Amino acid sequence: MEAGGLEWLLVPVQQLVSWGAAGAMVFGGVVPYIPQYRDIRRTQNAEGFSTYVCLVLLVANILRILFWFGRRFESPLLWQSIIMIITMLLMLKLCTEVRVSNELNIKRRSFAAADSKDEEIKAPPKRSYLDFDLNYFWHWSKFTDYVQCVLTFTCVTGYITYLWLDSSLFVETLGFLAVFTEAMLGVPQLYRNYQNRSTEGMSVKMVLMWTSGDTFKTVYFILNQAPFQFSICGLLQVFVDIAILLQVYLYSYYPQKPVSHAAHPASTKAL
Repeated sequence: MEAGGLEWLLVPVQQLVSWGAAGAMVFGGVVPYIPQYRDIRRTQNAEGFSTYVCLVLLVANILRILFWFGRRFESPLLWQSIIMIITMLLMLKLCTEVRVSNELNIKRRSFAAADSKDEEIKAPPKRSYLDFDLNYFWHWSKFTDYVQCVLTFTCVTGYITYLWLDSSLFVETLGFLAVFTEAMLGVPQLYRNYQNRSTEGMSVKMVLMWTSGDTFKTVYFILNQAPFQFSICGLLQVFVDIAILLQVYLYSYYPQKPVSHAAHPASTKAL
C-alpha cells in the first residue's frame, strides 16, 4: 500500500516536471529579449541591439521547422522555433520603427532596391527583386521589407526541402545547419572581444543567462534523445558561452591594452 501510494504521488510530480521542462524549453529562449525589448521601447534607442541576431535566429529556426518535416523531433522544440520567430519579428519591428524615427536622412532603403528618391515623392519608381542592393542588406527602412525577405527565404528553402525530403542525407544536413547556425550566434561577440582585447560595454548578465539557458537546453536534448545534431551543437553553444565568460575574466584582471574606442552598450549575441 505504501509503495502504491508513493507511485500515485510520483506519477503526477513527474508529469509536472515534464511539463515544466517543456514550458521552459518553449519560452526560455525568448526571456532574455523581454527586458531588451522594454528598454528599447522606453529609451527609443535601438543602437545597442544588433538586428543580425534576429537574422541568425530567424534562419536557424526556419531551418529547424523544415527539419521537423523530415524528422519528427520533440514538439516543444518545434514550438520553441515558432515562438522565437515571432519574438524576432517583434524585435525587428520595434528596432526598425525606432531607427527610422531617429534618422535624419530621408533616403529610404527597401528589400527590392535602395531608394534614390526622397520620401516625399508620391510615385517612386517600380522595383523588382532583381534590383536588390546587397550594400543595404538587413538595413531596410520598413518592417515589411524584412517580412518579404523572411518569406522569400522560407519559400525558397521550403521548396528545396519539399524536393529533397526523401533524401536522408539532405534532411540530416538540414538539421545540422539549423542548430549549427544558432550555435554560432555568440562567435561574433567572441571575435569582437578578441579584437578589442576587452569586454567593456558587453552585458555580462546576459551572457550568464545565455550560458544557463544553453546548458539547460543541451541537457534537455540529451535526456530526451533529440536528434544528435541538437546535442552536438548545444554543447558547442555552451563552449562558446564559456569562452566569452573566460574573456570577461581574462580582460578584467589582465587588461591587454587601453580601450580607445567607444564602448558598445550591448552584447552582439544576446542584445
